[in-house]
Amino acid sequence: MINRVVLVGRLTKDVEVRKTQTGLSVASFTVAINRRASKDSQDRQADFINCVAWRNTADFMGAYCKKGALIGVEGRIQTRNYEGNDGKRVYVTEVVSDSVQLLESRSVSAGRMNEDTMQFTSNDNSGYEADSSFEDFNSGLSLDISSDDLPF
Repeated sequence: MINRVVLVGRLTKDVEVRKTQTGLSVASFTVAINRRASKDSQDRQADFINCVAWRNTADFMGAYCKKGALIGVEGRIQTRNYEGNDGKRVYVTEVVSDSVQLLESRSVSAGRMNEDTMQFTSNDNSGYEADSSFEDFNSGLSLDISSDDLPF
C-alpha cells in the first residue's frame, strides 16, 4: 500500500505553533493550491488542504513560514474522528507532514504576499496558458542527440 502526498502551494495564514500536554510542538496549517484555469473560465479555483506538522518541522514552520509563502509539503493522508462538544462525531482528513520546505526566499515571499500569477501550461494546447515569466527557461538552444544515444 502507498500513502504518500506531495503538495506545492501557498500558506493561507501565518503558522501558529502549539504545545501538547507532553511538550511536543504541533502546527496546523492550510495550503492553497490553484487548479488549472482554462481560457473559457475567468474563475480561479483552488483547493485548500489541511495539514499538520510535528516537532522540529512545526518549530521551523512557526519561525519561517508566513502567510502567502510558497511551500512544498511531503507527507501522508490521515483520517481521524472525535466527539465534538455538541456530542456529534467529527471526521477530519489531513496531511501529516514529514517534510516542509520553503520554495522561495523571504524577500520574494513578502513581495508577493497577496499576488498570485502562477499559471501552468499544457503541451497539448487544450486552453491553458503559461505566465510570461516562464520564457526565461526557453533559451532557444536545441539539443543535438542521435537516436542511438536515447535509452528507448
